[in-house]
Amino acid sequence: MSKQKKRQPDQKKLLTPARQLIGLVMLFFFLGFLLLAAWMRTEGSGDWTKALILAGAVPALVYVGVLGIPRLFPGDRLLLSLANFLCALGVLILFRLNPYRGMRQTLAYFVGVVAMLLCAVFFRVIRKWKPWVILLMIISVVLLALPLVYGTEIYGAQNWVTLFGFGFQPSELVKISLLVAVCWLLSERKVIWAVGLTGVSLGLLMLQKDLGTALLYYGTVLTALWASTGSTLLLLGGMAGAAGGAYVGYRMFAHVKKRVAVWQNPWADRQDAGYQIVQGLIAIANGGLWGLGLGLGNPKVIPASENDYIFTVICHEFGVLFGIVVLLIYLAIVLRGISIARRTDSAFYALLALSCSVMLGLQTFVIVGGNIKLIPLTGVTLPFISYGGTSLVSSLCLVGVLQGISARTQADLHPAPRRPQSSRPASRRKGGKK
Repeated sequence: MSKQKKRQPDQKKLLTPARQLIGLVMLFFFLGFLLLAAWMRTEGSGDWTKALILAGAVPALVYVGVLGIPRLFPGDRLLLSLANFLCALGVLILFRLNPYRGMRQTLAYFVGVVAMLLCAVFFRVIRKWKPWVILLMIISVVLLALPLVYGTEIYGAQNWVTLFGFGFQPSELVKISLLVAVCWLLSERKVIWAVGLTGVSLGLLMLQKDLGTALLYYGTVLTALWASTGSTLLLLGGMAGAAGGAYVGYRMFAHVKKRVAVWQNPWADRQDAGYQIVQGLIAIANGGLWGLGLGLGNPKVIPASENDYIFTVICHEFGVLFGIVVLLIYLAIVLRGISIARRTDSAFYALLALSCSVMLGLQTFVIVGGNIKLIPLTGVTLPFISYGGTSLVSSLCLVGVLQGISARTQADLHPAPRRPQSSRPASRRKGGKK
């Protein structure tokens, strides 16, 4: 007992720097929304009162998401801190661009935190996965086929579904179910089944012309396949297949050809097809290293600034250095997820943690690479930040999966101690004579 009492103050001291850091993050967003409220009131916008509400609501969500969840079970505070910072940053930027969408994103943030908690609990508790995997395989195929029946075409891709007045992207929800099913199949050495499920999913995405999501699925599953088999030949074959699929997509879809042509030389048609890329590059250049300041830039001239091009808005108003910090946060999330994968002794959970990390990292690379003209732009969202409730919830669910795996690993490494038995002889314990 005396040793345990001595350790408790030490643990509190260790938690103090983390709490101070979270306090600074909460203060950052509190002041950010106060600044927006003052700016909006000066501009005569009636939404300044909503900014005051978010000045309290968003830091509260950060507190719950970072410090509240670990009180329920062992959690990775660093991973939670990084993800919640990006979520709060997304709400701040979106409210600056469009107060209505900023409020909707706040609601999605709340739903995402709840979904993250449920995923963490689910992946910590479930022991037998075979019945769940069969169900998730069916759900994945049905959801991906849904846009072909009820889908709406947006920016050339038919990947948006509206049911009962609620719009969502099924491909965002399928990220989790597909990864769980594929990783379990690979851990059970059922490679053909995993490849078949992935092939069906990619075929449905190709029919929807959703090539960006298809790229994410393909790259993530290929990484998991290589990690489970260790075959370099298989990896090279998969990369060759990706190149072949990209060529087929380029030949089949007119909007893909247009995007590649614009990427090669956006200045040739800067007033029409290349307008988005040109305005994004100009916005980043105008922001410079330190940015123009929150509310002081002109990011609304960038098409799709709330979705595809929100990273350019961050660089425009917060500066290129802050944009680099954001990218380093994404890198830290990916590395933290890989660390979780390395610590577990289960092949299934190791593959799943790796896949969740690769999915987030690859999605970030694809959209940021398109923003800075490193690669052709594809219609995917920046995880945690871009506008889109389905995207935000699915990204937080991926973090929840990592949290569940981390908590499960800690429970296996440090099981609850058993109550020590009495050292007295059995006859004395039963009241008998010695």
